[in-house]
Amino acid sequence: MTTSSSRADRFPALRHANFTLYLVARVLATLAVQMQSVAIGWQVYAITGNPLDLGFIGLAQFLPFVVLVLPAGQVADRFDRRTIVAVCYATEVVCAILLLGFTLSGLTEVWPVFAVLVLFGAARAFAMPASQALTPNLVPREAFSNAVALNSSVFHVATIIGPSLGGLLYIAGPDTVYGAVALLLTASVLLMTRVRLPAAIRRNEPASLETLLEGIRFVRSKPIVLGAISLDLFAVLFGGAVALLPVYASDILNIGPDGLGILRTAPAVGAGITAATLAVFPISRHVGLWMFGGVAIFGTATVGFGLSSTFAVSLCCLAALGAGDMISVYIRQVLIQLETPDEIRGRVSAVNAVFIGASNELGEFESGITAAWWGVVPAVVVGGSATLAVTGLWMRVFPSLRTMDRFPIAA
Repeated sequence: MTTSSSRADRFPALRHANFTLYLVARVLATLAVQMQSVAIGWQVYAITGNPLDLGFIGLAQFLPFVVLVLPAGQVADRFDRRTIVAVCYATEVVCAILLLGFTLSGLTEVWPVFAVLVLFGAARAFAMPASQALTPNLVPREAFSNAVALNSSVFHVATIIGPSLGGLLYIAGPDTVYGAVALLLTASVLLMTRVRLPAAIRRNEPASLETLLEGIRFVRSKPIVLGAISLDLFAVLFGGAVALLPVYASDILNIGPDGLGILRTAPAVGAGITAATLAVFPISRHVGLWMFGGVAIFGTATVGFGLSSTFAVSLCCLAALGAGDMISVYIRQVLIQLETPDEIRGRVSAVNAVFIGASNELGEFESGITAAWWGVVPAVVVGGSATLAVTGLWMRVFPSLRTMDRFPIAA
């Protein structure tokens, strides 16, 4: 009894059964997606032997996401968010079953895989804003920051475990992975159907371009929200060292593919530990400075990684990079959801998702281009330095974000 009470005190969000159901569903879905990603990459490359096809895997998912995410935000504000997430998970189940069927039939072409990934990208586009906007509906305001930290923590744990689990299951064949993915996603669907939401008042707005762009107008009208979202965009855009990890593993650290796997895990480990810490010791004061501090840690760690030629030092820098990013992500998520009225949370979450997607994808592109121009080490060091410069500039341009002491009262 004492242990249970202590856990509830430390993790108040877990007192709410609906949030716990949602959290477990998200963990299982994240595990499944990570396992599936590993299997698809190995299978596609085994069929074609062309590295370019690995790039098409990401493109097939990214394009429908970019096209659909803003309309998906409007859908999240007009319909039951729990149902939307459940339907998206169910669509991902269909994707896994299709991949399983193609594999069992003796797949020799990769275009069916890319077609499935387009459908998967569309499901992801609708799931992200609905899922982000759903969390504030599952817990009271005083437990929301804890919910965000727990959400982020379990996400990173699943991100660490998922690829390894997928790789182990792949030994038995890609069909084994896809079968396991389908089962995990089915469990996620069943869990989401058990989530109960309080009655929400939805405005009967017409589906028009004006209402579609409401999220963009809201972000532009709120300097704190605009500053938080754009800070993350440019910080990640310039600080995309992770995209160049294969080069560091091969040519600078000389650690081979096994070492590359460890390097890729390090940021998630740093982020996961930080998220778990924030779940127990949430940030409640000097919120703005903490956010800028997190981005500054991210930039400084990027510079350190760029200059490092020692495996242990590189691991520490990448873990610190993940930790700094997690601080920024945590504050941004809590801030955006609490600052945004519930009736437009889906559309604002969609805008946030566009910024996140653009920063990740364009950041990888920027890192590749600058590495080709200047060399790998200068590209990473300059990118980290640019992140620090952006941090200083944003502190001047968005003083309301810099001086913000506490999170806002839920809108």
